[in-house]
Amino acid sequence: MENKNTQLNLKNGPEKGLKRDLETNQLSMIAMGCAIGTGLFLGSGLAIQAAGPSVLLSYAIGAFIVLLLMGCLAEMTVAHPTSGSFGAIAEMYMAPMAGYLVRYSYWIGNVLAVGVEVSAVSVYMNYWFPTVPGIVWILLFAGILIYVNVTSVNTFATFEYWFSSIKISAIIGFILLGSYILFGSSEQSNIGPENFVNEGGFFPFGLKGMWIAVFISLFSFLGTEMIAVTSGEAKDPDRAVPRALKATVFRLSTFYVLTMGIMLMIVPWKSAGIEESPFVKVMDILNIPGASGIMNFIILTAALSAMNAQLYASTRMMYSLARGKNAPGFLGKINKRGVPAKALAVSTTGIFLAAAVHSLLPGSSYAFMMGICMFGAMFTWLMIFISHLFFRVKWEKTGGRKLPVRMMGFPYLTILGAVLLFSLMITSWFTDFKIMLQFGIPWLLFLTIAYFFSKRRNMNQNPEEESLEEKIE
Repeated sequence: MENKNTQLNLKNGPEKGLKRDLETNQLSMIAMGCAIGTGLFLGSGLAIQAAGPSVLLSYAIGAFIVLLLMGCLAEMTVAHPTSGSFGAIAEMYMAPMAGYLVRYSYWIGNVLAVGVEVSAVSVYMNYWFPTVPGIVWILLFAGILIYVNVTSVNTFATFEYWFSSIKISAIIGFILLGSYILFGSSEQSNIGPENFVNEGGFFPFGLKGMWIAVFISLFSFLGTEMIAVTSGEAKDPDRAVPRALKATVFRLSTFYVLTMGIMLMIVPWKSAGIEESPFVKVMDILNIPGASGIMNFIILTAALSAMNAQLYASTRMMYSLARGKNAPGFLGKINKRGVPAKALAVSTTGIFLAAAVHSLLPGSSYAFMMGICMFGAMFTWLMIFISHLFFRVKWEKTGGRKLPVRMMGFPYLTILGAVLLFSLMITSWFTDFKIMLQFGIPWLLFLTIAYFFSKRRNMNQNPEEESLEEKIE
């Protein structure tokens, strides 16, 4: 069967029911909202401590990997604009089990990330209300964002648009203020490009430190793939998705490299860390009254925005699993507003899990939770590269329609992206983020066993029903 019919099956099968209301600018802002969270405002300090000034190269390499990833994803998403996205594509072009592993891994990664962000919110609110228990803020903001997500996709997108606008405006403001300190003020004598080579040179921890920081930098880019997840609810995916992907990668790369460069020229790299945002340190140098409160508000907004987007992503992935009979059927139901409310409810479990971890490991919960969250996302990214290799070969073999977006340098750049990403995953075993593989490998084994039990149950219940892969052959 031709690929155009494959696309039709997806729209009318597991992905049927969601409303196509999202515009190009909303898609970009959703992805930006998910990507610009505590990973940039707080996690950047962790990357600087690992690599020193060479963290600039780390973020550049991370941006290059994401650029390759977005090229592959744009091509496949235009062909199959579905909320199941890369999970549905892995199922169709590789194997049903591959789609199962990708969907559940991406789901758990976002579920845990939601919890990380909402736990951070309680810490930020403590700045203004030190006597109020943190659990109050966790429940309050979780309730608000659950309401936003359960109302309608347009309500969600509107909130995310404004959340992201605040963060982007803050980053632009930071770049302007930092530039003023560097070039418009003669009072500061210990700032400038010389900070790139002071305190041990540009590579104080060698190439090893720079490479480890690439892994950390990718945490700041997580969420760019959100555009593919939202494509199932985009008005004009053929036009909106490629534009949104290109704009998002360009903005993130520019913002990260510029902000990190300015930050390192103003604040000596040895002063960076995760006990306080490097952004706050720069604001302190400006000596603006209330600067710490302003930055605290911006970081709070960043956490809420990322949480909002991650809750959306995990909900749609669980919905896709249920529609494909890989999760309980009731999770595939939508309410009268076109929102999978029951899948949303299940996807909030990370909020309570992360709150518990934060209570048990208050000093190391951030790095611990980052490591666990990273596996789901990085495994998904790796599978996107591999899926693209299968996708392009099969698409051309079956004579599908001409794609408006094509990944350049195929298959070499696709393979390069996969190799770089896989190498970084292996590298994590020799770092403080070893927890990623310690969690991830057992997780994949558990999913593999669960898949075969699920497949056997479905065959017993519906022995004559074809799989999605069989329907498109």
